[in-house]
Order: sequence, then structure tokens, then C-alpha cells
Amino acid sequence: MKATLSAVALCLLFALPASAAPGEAQEVAGVKFPGTAKVEGKELKLNGVGLRKKMVFKVYAVGLYVETPSQDAAALIAADEPKRVRMYMLRDLDKKSITDAIVEGFKKNAGDKLPALQARLDTFANAIPDVKKGEEIILTYVPGVGTRVQSTKVAEPISVEGKDFADALFSVWLGKSPVDGGLKDGMLGKD
Repeated sequence: MKATLSAVALCLLFALPASAAPGEAQEVAGVKFPGTAKVEGKELKLNGVGLRKKMVFKVYAVGLYVETPSQDAAALIAADEPKRVRMYMLRDLDKKSITDAIVEGFKKNAGDKLPALQARLDTFANAIPDVKKGEEIILTYVPGVGTRVQSTKVAEPISVEGKDFADALFSVWLGKSPVDGGLKDGMLGKD
């Protein structure tokens, strides 16, 4: 009986899906995310990927790149290291839809710091364009520089200064009140 139970346990163990190790390429919703990204001469590793859904609609696939991978959201937010959120659009979205969702999550997580961040949040929101299916928005924090907002449509990235701003922005996905708990788990490599 022991051999049978061990064999069953072993089969179950190998039947469970394995999470990718940090720095390995991953795919979600048909979108491939490379295992690494270069930022300011540093190699960032893919920490995890996720899928943002709104009701039954797939909105975007997202990958989180960090210098020091972790499943600890607070540590990732607090780290004064380069980090990147790469959002690949799975449907057409107008600027208002994107900014409303991000601004709402930003406000939930910024708390009493919001008044000091509001002007920079406005700059950030103005930098977000309308996007079509297949286009990307890339948000990259670089210590001493700030958060760069890039998109497929805008040639020159817009920068928003301050680590405090980056912390609140990355909290939209990784904070205590994330836009989507399953998305947060995916970005942390927990699913």
C-alpha cells in the first residue's frame, strides 16, 4: 500500500504546473515575454506575468521586470532599483479607459501621499495615449531619473520624477489594493 501511495503522490507532484523561475521567458494570453530586459546597462529579470481582465474581457497581458526577483510585493516596491512593467494590449483602449483605471489604483494605494503626488500623476496621465490591440505601454523606473512612460505610439518617453511616485505607481499592481489580485500573484510569480 505504501508503494502505491508514494507512486500516486509522485504522479500528482509531476502533474502540477510548475511556475517559471525568475528570468525565464514566459507566455500569457499568447503574448511572449522575454526572460530579461536591459535598462540603463543593467539586466532586469522577468519576475512574473499576468493577465488583466475586466468582466469577461481580456484587457492586457503584463510582465514585471526587476533587478532582484522576489515574491515579496512590498520589497519589490521599496527596492530603489530599476524595474519595469510591460503592458501588451489585447484590445483597443482609449486614453480615458487606461488612465481612469491606473489613476483609481494609484489613489487607492497612495493614501495620504496623494496630495504631494497629484501634479506628477497628472503629468503621467497626460503621457498615456490611446492604444490599439497589439500595442504596448512600458513603465520603467530608473533610480535618480524617475519613471519613464513609453508607448508604441510615442517616440520620446516622458519621465515623471521621484521614487515616491514610482512606489505609488507600481503599487497599482503590487500594492495592498491592487487592480487585480490574480494579476498581482502572476506578476509576483506565485501562480
